[in-house]
Amino acid sequence: MKIPKKLNCVIFDMDGVIIDSEEIHKKAYYETFKDIGVDVSEDLYKTFTGSSTINAFQKLIAHFNLNLIPEDLVLNKRKRYVNFFENDPTLQLVNGVEDIITYFYKKGVTLILASSSAMINIDRVFNRFNLNHYFTAKISGADLTASKPHPEIFEKAALLGKTSKENCIIIEDSDNGIKAANAARIFVVGYKNPLVTDQTLKNADLVIQDFNALKSVF
Repeated sequence: MKIPKKLNCVIFDMDGVIIDSEEIHKKAYYETFKDIGVDVSEDLYKTFTGSSTINAFQKLIAHFNLNLIPEDLVLNKRKRYVNFFENDPTLQLVNGVEDIITYFYKKGVTLILASSSAMINIDRVFNRFNLNHYFTAKISGADLTASKPHPEIFEKAALLGKTSKENCIIIEDSDNGIKAANAARIFVVGYKNPLVTDQTLKNADLVIQDFNALKSVF
């Protein structure tokens, strides 16, 4: 897709874009897998990236034909994630993201958060790093009918941005998220997070390794 001529709204993913939390999510998932006695390969786990937690566990239950309740697994994994989140002092914002958030904010661009994480985790991140005042709205994929790569979350984000899709961009680090952006027909920037090595970003309209690169484009 073409770069927007006028940028009115930026839609941010959270995990891997705003905060380097992919590793603690993975630890929490694998502790839960161990708890229920399933051996999840890296290839299978990769298919969960960008999906909501409930969607990931629905896939897991179907894959292994488990007689388990996905909502119970979500609570199990969330408890483990919170423990890692609260006890890992090294957990930080992604390098350069706060600068690009303030850059767009000062330009009067509307900022929307659209994450597959549960709202309780979104709020935990935004409160810890004092990000709430920058963003007009926050959307959790866990509260929606469909999960990425379905475009529902980005369709809703564009509506909350109160501008046409042609004047929006999405910043994503996962292939599922990029597919959702493609399906929503919104320009998508693939952020190549150095800590995330299993995503190709091949369907992004633009791929960056440094958020500063966006300043020369927008």
